[in-house]
Amino acid sequence: MMGAFADVTDVEARWRPLTAGEKSRCKVLLEDASSLIRDTIPTWEEASAATLKRIACAVVVRAMNTPEQAGGGGVSSVQVTAGPYSQQVSYSNPGGDLYLTRAERAALTGGGRRAWSIDMTPAHVKDRPAWGALLSSVNGQQP
Repeated sequence: MMGAFADVTDVEARWRPLTAGEKSRCKVLLEDASSLIRDTIPTWEEASAATLKRIACAVVVRAMNTPEQAGGGGVSSVQVTAGPYSQQVSYSNPGGDLYLTRAERAALTGGGRRAWSIDMTPAHVKDRPAWGALLSSVNGQQP
């Protein structure tokens, strides 16, 4: 098993001090976030260590930033009304899921889309003269 890309002190430096219970949960989530990156980004090894650490921490902070009221139970919206006043709150990640944003995926893949070409010409054809020279010799002309 490979280690996590970051540790608890990295998360605390980017977010806030954690309690003892939060630290143990954070350690597990860092391992899960690192595994998520390895499993979903085939080119993760091309990313710098600093980028891997930053993104692993961001994934964990999103997961741990679940309000206590949500309790990880999947609450997606809360509406409170008192007389003429009302308030509505929607949690961005009520279940505390681990996920990568589009920007994080782009950072891990070097910007996202890439172009490449594949030479489909068989090797035995590459050894022959160029088509122009071949056509000239068929027409009786010297190249």
